[in-house]
Amino acid sequence: MHIYILEEKIKLKLTIATSLKDLLYGGKDKMLTLSNVSVGYNGINVIKNVNMHVNYNENLSIIGPNGCGKTTLLKAVANILPYSGEIEIAGTSIKKMKHKEISLRIAMLTQMSGIYFSYTVFDTVMMGRYLHIKDKLLGLPSEADKEAVLTCLDAVDLLEQKDRMITTLSGGQLQRVFLARTLVQEPEVILLDEPTNHLDLKYQIELVEYLKKWASEGSRVVVGVMHDINLAMRLSDDILVLKDGEIQVQGKADEVITDSLLEYVYDIDVAEYMRESLQRWQCIGENNKNLSVPSAI
Repeated sequence: MHIYILEEKIKLKLTIATSLKDLLYGGKDKMLTLSNVSVGYNGINVIKNVNMHVNYNENLSIIGPNGCGKTTLLKAVANILPYSGEIEIAGTSIKKMKHKEISLRIAMLTQMSGIYFSYTVFDTVMMGRYLHIKDKLLGLPSEADKEAVLTCLDAVDLLEQKDRMITTLSGGQLQRVFLARTLVQEPEVILLDEPTNHLDLKYQIELVEYLKKWASEGSRVVVGVMHDINLAMRLSDDILVLKDGEIQVQGKADEVITDSLLEYVYDIDVAEYMRESLQRWQCIGENNKNLSVPSAI
């Protein structure tokens, strides 16, 4: 009897959750959808007739060689570049959205470039809260805005650096500042262009794990352009492979990625390179078993 009641409660919760999802997303699982999207420069398409989607609470990594159009595709989704076709967030075309709404719903973290201004870490991240600040006349952040900034700085392990000038930071620290500024916008879609650029291995892994957790909550998705295939597969539910502006495959990595596909896309035997690297690490692991480790380590 108790088991039956428990099962009924679970069914009720699932029904409520489904109803809420239907209300929020019109019954659709697709949070981000691109239909027949083409985009380029000076009248020449770099991205050609792309069709893809990302379900809410999922991530998508875009991989491919240099010049294949990965960053250009992100800029179209962010409405930075004009495009043909249709891009929708939760079923609504971004062409029908005002600029403010797009900025609230989509945030893009680009590859780090030169710094030409000197602000504190805290003030730099606070810039990401601008659209949330209610006092637009004086531009004064509320306590909630300040708390949001501190929370995001803590998430990227920079809370103790909040009063430092960003011109004094290392490249890796600066990239984490810009990530915090992206997170504090509270978007639904985060677009990442080489998000691990300038980060050491520890922070690369922590960044990927944090983004996976972030995307699993609320109505969120992450789309990241990656050069590191291992990190791409660690971040994402799905992998999208681009070559010459066209999608080669999209799907679960273990279902769509093959040795021959990677060799065709990158013009090199990627899988063999990965296996050779794995063999080296396995050898190192075997050698370590025979080493006497000093007690001080």
